[in-house]
Amino acid sequence: MISVCVATYNGEKYLQEQLDSILIQLAPDDELIISDDFSTDKTRNILDSYRADPRIKLLEGPQKGIIKNFEHAIKQASGDLIFLADQDDVWLPDKVADTKAKFDEKKETQVVISDLRIVDEQLEVIEPSYFAYRNVKVGFLRNVLKNKYIGAGMAFRRELKPAILPFPQAIPMHDMWIGAIAGNRIELIDKQLTLYRRHEKNASEIKTSASFGQQFVWRWGLIRSLFMRKVFDK
Repeated sequence: MISVCVATYNGEKYLQEQLDSILIQLAPDDELIISDDFSTDKTRNILDSYRADPRIKLLEGPQKGIIKNFEHAIKQASGDLIFLADQDDVWLPDKVADTKAKFDEKKETQVVISDLRIVDEQLEVIEPSYFAYRNVKVGFLRNVLKNKYIGAGMAFRRELKPAILPFPQAIPMHDMWIGAIAGNRIELIDKQLTLYRRHEKNASEIKTSASFGQQFVWRWGLIRSLFMRKVFDK
């Protein structure tokens, strides 16, 4: 069984396309958990139209931002593998099957991240490979100092939940935290399995525009949170 966790907020423009691309890949006993942070557009109307599908679990979000909204969804996930999904992307047809196969290769793997194709609002290609564009490589220290992991391509084993939850207040983003907790137990799929849509209302940036000072604060918050979670003692 797998769980797919989606955090939504005012995502009416692209949401249906994303949900349809996910649901077609799910088995009858899988689940799609959607935490909606009290959207004020037509997002809830779209979500309500899917209520007849028993695989969908619709939650009221905590209204504390995207990180806590994803946390809320992950808390409810009961699948052996937990996938993260943005509200405005599109999953390509082999995403679930290829990700599950990668987990099956090594039982010690805790996180799998697949490549993405960066596209515009009309799904026209901007960059054919997120991994190549961002020079994505695995490694604990490398990604603590300068994170390249991306939640839109990420899945992890349920066994990781007690270590990652709750998300600390000081972390810059949930995907960075999950990657840091997994350490060196991460595998990459060098195949584009998601259309990673970029538009004027994205909640995250491909490359941060934050100042050096802000990035230092983020990194310090991440490292301090890891120490407090006693990751370095394990």
